[in-house]
Amino acid sequence: MNYWPLYVSLMALAVVGAARWQSVRQQSVLLPMAISCLLVVLWELACRWTQTRIFPTPGQTWAGLLELIESNRLWGDIAASLFRVTWGFVLAVAVGIPLGLVVGWSTRTFRALNPVIQGLRPISPIAWIPIAILWFGIGDGAGIFLIFLSSFFPITVGTMAAVRNISLVHQRSALNFGLSGLELFRRVVLPAALPQIITSLRIALGVAWLVIVAAEMVGMDSGLGYLINDARNAGSRYDLVVATMLVIGMIGIVLDLLIRRLERFDEVRWGYSER
Repeated sequence: MNYWPLYVSLMALAVVGAARWQSVRQQSVLLPMAISCLLVVLWELACRWTQTRIFPTPGQTWAGLLELIESNRLWGDIAASLFRVTWGFVLAVAVGIPLGLVVGWSTRTFRALNPVIQGLRPISPIAWIPIAILWFGIGDGAGIFLIFLSSFFPITVGTMAAVRNISLVHQRSALNFGLSGLELFRRVVLPAALPQIITSLRIALGVAWLVIVAAEMVGMDSGLGYLINDARNAGSRYDLVVATMLVIGMIGIVLDLLIRRLERFDEVRWGYSER
C-alpha cells in the first residue's frame, strides 16, 4: 500500500505547528505550503475513495504537467494569454482611472454618466464574446477587447467610489490651507483615493484573468483556455486539463503579488494596516 498521503499529512501538520514560532514573513510562506500539501492529500484520498477512472490523481496531473512542459506548447499558450491580459488591462487602466476620477469629482458628470456605467456594468463580459468575434475575428483583438471590458468597469467604479468617499474633514482642512481646484485634487483627493484605486486594480486583474480563460475556450485558437478545451477534446485528457488549471491558478497568484507591490509605495502605504 502507498502511504505517501499519510507522510505528507504529517509533514504538513508539522509545518503548521512550527510556523507558530516563525516570523510573519516565514509564516506567509510556510502556512500556504502546508495547506496546499493537505489539499493534495485530500485530493488523492478522494480519488481513491471514489475509485474514479476519469478525474486524475495528483500523480497523473503532475505527469501531465511535465508532458505539457516537455512539448513546449505550454509556454506559447501562457504567452498568448498574458499578452491579451496585459494589453486589455493597461488600456482599461488608461481609460478607467481618469474617467473614474472625473466622474467621482464632478457632481454634474456623475449624474450624467453614472446611470450609463451602472447599466452596462452588470452585463457579463462573456456575453460580449459573440460581438467581440464579430468585430475583431478570432484572435488577439477579440481577447484584448474582452479583457478591456472586464477590467474597465471595476476600475472605473472603484475609482469613482474612492473619490466620492473621501472624508469631508480632509477636503475642508485643505480648503482652510488655501488649496482649491486642481491643486486640491492633486494634493488631497488623488492621494486619498489611491489605496482604494489599487484595490480596484487587484479585483479587475483577477476578473480579467478569469475572463480570458473563458473566452479562449470559446472563441480563440491559442491560450490557456484553448489548451484546456483542446485537451478535453483530445481523448478526454483530463490530466492535462487539471494541470493547465493549476498553471492558471499559479499565474493568478503571481499576478496578484505583482499588483500588490503598488501598496509598498509611500503615497499609498498609509492606507493599509499592518497585520
